[in-house]
Amino acid sequence: MTAVARTTIVRTRAELRAALASAPRPVGLVPTMGWLHEGHRALMQRARADNATVVVSIFVNPRQFNVASDFTQYPRNEARDLAMCEAEGVDLVFAPGVEEIYPPGFSTTVSVGAVALPLEGAARPGHFDGVATVVAILFDLVGAERAYFGQKDAQQVMVIRQMARDLAIGTEVVACPTIREPDGLALSSRNVHLSPEERAAAPVLRRALLAARARWEGGETDADRLRDAISEVLTQEPLVDVEYVSIADGTSLAELDRVDRPALASLAVRFGTTRLIDNEILDRIRGTARAGSV
Repeated sequence: MTAVARTTIVRTRAELRAALASAPRPVGLVPTMGWLHEGHRALMQRARADNATVVVSIFVNPRQFNVASDFTQYPRNEARDLAMCEAEGVDLVFAPGVEEIYPPGFSTTVSVGAVALPLEGAARPGHFDGVATVVAILFDLVGAERAYFGQKDAQQVMVIRQMARDLAIGTEVVACPTIREPDGLALSSRNVHLSPEERAAAPVLRRALLAARARWEGGETDADRLRDAISEVLTQEPLVDVEYVSIADGTSLAELDRVDRPALASLAVRFGTTRLIDNEILDRIRGTARAGSV
């Protein structure tokens, strides 16, 4: 174990369990892949407000990357990450190596099912198997009362909730609002790969989703017209390569013909080799992001 001021850093399962044995309850977990940004900071702050002990995991999970080069090129800066954790009063950072999470002979995969198949699941086959597997391991190792995730990855939140319900894991999955740059771009570790021209164009994702929200708030319920509203804005930006545009049921993620229930408007685009996602919840009861469904 290593201590940085009040933050303790552990790298093995045994060290983690030893550190948690006497930790005050409840425990809040913030799972990350590092390269922490203000979105992660917001999750830590929420966890700090809700819990007596805060654990942050930093692990770039090779099983959720479809392309090997994406894994090797994923940005990493552990010293910077640890400084942010310390600044936010995190009690424990779990920063394991790959073989500590997946020991030799590891052969189990957690596959969640229908909610993991469309959208990101279709675009990145096997991605959510990798996510669900590593999060199940982290949930078991930490045994936290609560775990915190960003709403930007709405489908991921739904997949993890389903996994926790199905496997009778007691950790509550808490979805926190997407943190954005002043121009509306959702914070993401991938943003660092955007060229200056791509970064200038990237707020088109938010504008496109807000165009659909404006039509929906104006009374439009035809899902195709809402998809068209998103696509019309995206096509105005020549640097955008659209991967998908979706108006889906807020519980099942099945594509809708008519928005007569809580729905998720989402999209995925590429700027060159950089892939970005974003979403907007359409729910007349709550109006904005709900922690309960998506």
